Amino acid sequence: MDYISTRDASQTPASFSDILLGGLAPDGGLYLPSHYPQVDDATLTEWRSILNSQGYAALAAQVLKLFISDIPPSDIERICARAYTYPKFSEPEIVPVTELEPGMYIGHLSMGPTAAFKDMAMQLLGELFEYELARRGETLNILGATSGDTGSAAEYAMRGRPGISVFMLTPAGRMTPFQQAQMFGLQDDNIHNIALDGVFDDCQDVVKAVSADLEFKQSHFIGAVNSINWARLVAQVVYYISCWIRTTDTNDQRVSFSVPTGNFGDICAGHIAKSMGIPIDRLIVATNENDVLDEFFRTGTYRVRNSAETLETSSPSMDISRASNFERFIFDLLGRDATRITELFGEKVKTGGFTLVDDPAFSEAAASYGFLSGRSTHANRVATIHDCYKRLGVLVDPHTADGIYVARELRNKIQTPIVCLETALPVKFSETILEAIGEEPEMPERFKDIMNAPRRVKPLPNNVDLVKEFIHNNV
Repeated sequence: MDYISTRDASQTPASFSDILLGGLAPDGGLYLPSHYPQVDDATLTEWRSILNSQGYAALAAQVLKLFISDIPPSDIERICARAYTYPKFSEPEIVPVTELEPGMYIGHLSMGPTAAFKDMAMQLLGELFEYELARRGETLNILGATSGDTGSAAEYAMRGRPGISVFMLTPAGRMTPFQQAQMFGLQDDNIHNIALDGVFDDCQDVVKAVSADLEFKQSHFIGAVNSINWARLVAQVVYYISCWIRTTDTNDQRVSFSVPTGNFGDICAGHIAKSMGIPIDRLIVATNENDVLDEFFRTGTYRVRNSAETLETSSPSMDISRASNFERFIFDLLGRDATRITELFGEKVKTGGFTLVDDPAFSEAAASYGFLSGRSTHANRVATIHDCYKRLGVLVDPHTADGIYVARELRNKIQTPIVCLETALPVKFSETILEAIGEEPEMPERFKDIMNAPRRVKPLPNNVDLVKEFIHNNV
């Protein structure tokens, strides 16, 4: 399997191991497989049997083997077996699926060590990084940005690993106290937290700017764990397949997914799974008040916002107005035209965005690719949390509530069961939970001391050069 950049018209191939450590392509594009492997009925039957008899890790290995040709299959199996274990994940199924109400399910992605769906990819990424660095005899300095859960998941996956350091940018004061405690409480020498004066998009811009400085990137061995890294997306493809299997009895049954998303990474994995031939019906993009993605799927216009226009909401991990992974989908939507992608994302996004309203391809977003979208407000998510808890006995976090609310709003347009993908445990957002149900969520035993840990974080202004200086002084 070869990989190509969304902005490389010549489609120069790269290997999985090379893009694993590099993250962003040198031309500023994002990597995708040169083609999506196609699965048939026999493969689906085999995967169903593997999940039911051998478990999630074995299924993950089978899926990854389709996308990785430069790591021996037996090593992939061992990597997955180390990544997806119980009790590192608090449920033996790794990703249980439960019924919320008739025709609607929850895919529980928050069983990992940081109680967020990001663990699903990060635990695998940590194993892949350690394996490949040891194979090459190299080191890696991971630079990332987080609006909430990516940072803690990355740091818990990489802490203490030889040859790896993590530099994680967070928007100062824009994460919940629990999220800050998870990250800033880590005392490992290879973990470096930076609180940037700005919003998540500013943090993401700094990561991209540093990665675009090829001399600095190469001399400081900079890699990425944000969802610009393809390995994270391919890891997420697995739980779409797992949730489909756990929600169906036969291969001719289709399932829809409602996905809370700000950066388009989580739902992009669903797009890839559907493109492979997994029987997925509709992919529902659920946003909060920062609704740049909902606006696109409704109108055909991708209108990015600046920092001042990015709202601070009660589902903060989606407080994003420039969705990095969106470029991957538009690349597919426009027939993999790298020249157009370079124009749209390399130029027009920098000046406010672009529109495809008059492009025939836009209608394909819903027709062929299955996308629908909607948005949720603070009042919507609080009411949804209240209803799920008081009426159904299920407590969900604010982001998952966004997904449930939008799925309910679109229910009459969909004829298949809907799996709402959970993003985090409610304990990470206790203030909103308290408002919704009148009491704080129960603290899981494994997190009972987390709020009392000392903090280790470096505040910095929104300045690329100062971030580079900090990295240089701490590698």
